[in-house]
Amino acid sequence: MKFDIECISFFVIQIEGEEEQGGKRYKHYQTLDGDDYADSELSSFLGGEFSKIAKRHAERNPKAEQVPTKIGRFAVEPGYDLDSNPNYNLFARLRMADTMDAYIEHAEALVQAYMDTSAIRGGAMFVARAKLSQLFDEPFIFVLKCDFEQKIARITDERSLLNKVEMAINAKNMKSIMYPHMPEEGMLEPWELKIHQSSHARYFEDFLKYVEYEKSQPEILNEQVLGFVHQYIEQVYEDNEEAREKETQEMEVWAYSEKRELQEKWSQEQVMEASSVLIEQQPELEMKLKLGNMTVRALLADFGDRLHIAKLGDRYVVVLEGEGLMFDKGILPVELLQPEPLEQIVDRIRSKAEEEAG
Repeated sequence: MKFDIECISFFVIQIEGEEEQGGKRYKHYQTLDGDDYADSELSSFLGGEFSKIAKRHAERNPKAEQVPTKIGRFAVEPGYDLDSNPNYNLFARLRMADTMDAYIEHAEALVQAYMDTSAIRGGAMFVARAKLSQLFDEPFIFVLKCDFEQKIARITDERSLLNKVEMAINAKNMKSIMYPHMPEEGMLEPWELKIHQSSHARYFEDFLKYVEYEKSQPEILNEQVLGFVHQYIEQVYEDNEEAREKETQEMEVWAYSEKRELQEKWSQEQVMEASSVLIEQQPELEMKLKLGNMTVRALLADFGDRLHIAKLGDRYVVVLEGEGLMFDKGILPVELLQPEPLEQIVDRIRSKAEEEAG
């Protein structure tokens, strides 16, 4: 997958003082056409980055809430076209610019918009237009941003700056935007772009204010479970508005807590019924729970089948069943155990609970 650069603009962003309170300024250093870029030192350094960005996988509904690579979709009001979106227009003007001066003007407009984001860091920014000629006649726009190391940020010699900047670029830290999104080779999605940034950063999401992102799988799951909860509350407290509101507030607090305890509200049948809906959508949906200092990891589909949760007095008991029991890492005496009947274990747990209570 070889991208041919048509033009690339190089900017330097400098932050003075504290990053959030300090002055921010940028400077356009150079814009190269395809021939000049091919002969420059940048081509050997950045050449592989465009293909890497294009091949980088991203999911519309990622498996985690915070992921480095995301697919964004331009947001428009119902009945309006793409060109009503200001972020789309930034990229569209760059794609259609028919002179070098027009391209530089639109690249500067993009960088100026980026400068308004919060907590940006100084560094190098490249705005490139490139073609994947073997597949498309339409060009792509790439925005590459790499942060400077502190010693690099102080360099003021413009003649040596380009070489010094190359030293600061690291593919692992480079942030990028690719427009349009290419879901697979030979397919373009003009409503979408792909961003890549460290998972904790929000620079591009702050910059692209009119781009929306699909919810992650955990967010979708949380909404579905809360939907089941609200249905349950409506049914149980149908004629008691005060109790309904109180229960709703309590369950909202529970749902958004980082550490959630067993609520002891639903029967086994109710839990199984709600779980079956989620399992049908995601058969491999995982479940993790902590019992004291022990962690249990299983599939939600195992609950009620191979994983059972019970209560004995005031103590919780998790029972796991399976056809085989395997150990790893160092050999331990427990591996020599001849298992006792489950009833004896239950009796022992009961006796222990009675002793602690008495």
